[in-house]
Amino acid sequence: MLSRVSADSRMDDWAPVDSRNKLFNGNADLLAVLTDAMPQMVWSTQPDGFHDYYNARWYEFTGVPAGSTDGEGWNGMFHADDREEAWARWRHSLETGEPYEVEYRLRHHTGVYRWTLGRALPVRDKDGVIVRWIGTCTDIDDAKRAAEQNELLSRELSHRIKNIFAVIAGLIGLSVRRDPAAKDFANGLRERIAALGRAHEFVRPHSEDSRPTIERTTLQGMLQGLFRPYPAMESGRIAITGDEIVIDDRGATPLALLFHELATNAAKYGALSTHEGQVAIDITVVDGAATVNWKETGGPVIDMPPSKPGFGSRLSEVSVERQLGGKLVREWESDGLKVTINVALANLARGDVA
Repeated sequence: MLSRVSADSRMDDWAPVDSRNKLFNGNADLLAVLTDAMPQMVWSTQPDGFHDYYNARWYEFTGVPAGSTDGEGWNGMFHADDREEAWARWRHSLETGEPYEVEYRLRHHTGVYRWTLGRALPVRDKDGVIVRWIGTCTDIDDAKRAAEQNELLSRELSHRIKNIFAVIAGLIGLSVRRDPAAKDFANGLRERIAALGRAHEFVRPHSEDSRPTIERTTLQGMLQGLFRPYPAMESGRIAITGDEIVIDDRGATPLALLFHELATNAAKYGALSTHEGQVAIDITVVDGAATVNWKETGGPVIDMPPSKPGFGSRLSEVSVERQLGGKLVREWESDGLKVTINVALANLARGDVA
């Protein structure tokens, strides 16, 4: 059994077989100093998964005696609810040689369980045979709890916004009772408010758990639903043409955020702020990538672009460029804003998108 204090006796057996080994020259003390200097907990196992090395950070975090978590002793450090998932992923990695990654709660020396990100990669010899697994544990508890708090606040805000939509729809219903002649107008207005509520679910901040789960649909279908609250859609001043593109929740949420922002700005300052203005959205697919062109015409003449982009514009760019790995270009032409979005089809939906 290889504990941390006896690691040097076996270091030559598991050092990676490549030019980087020359840095250590088989010096186990040097490698131990390197791992102890890291902020993460570092551990190592034999090819069959037997844990036999932990750095100083592991023992500082857990507070357990040296060597007490060798072998399968480490399993007792996990929260009981996380053990099955951690073991399942670890066994899969041992069987396949695939990288190991899992989040679990690890018992701190204070007795409190803290969220930790566990990762491991195999070390192979010159013939490709796994001779070691090297892993790390990173304390992510603070970030995890901050994300959970943000998600809680986001859901509470969303709930209140939905309540506002419901109150407005209720007020419209009460008002139409006093004026039956306005019934058709009121029904149309309530439909628009309901559509705004549905669109809100796409454009509000989401976590992986809270984001809308939609069946595979098309970008055109989503845009038609998103723009339904706008009178310009009903009057035909928003035109959506081109190729049908399959999307799911992966692509729908960031694209909905972008087009909601474009439509809102067009209604406030651009083409949709006038009775004659129009928006044309054209979708094309070439070589596995989708190009979506947004073009406004008939609105106020643009003398010069804005001096600096607003928060909404920056947020929409982040949605396309960072979340979808795409590219967004704005052109402030004299007759109206033009926006070109280019995104790989593979980033818009899981699986086959043909």
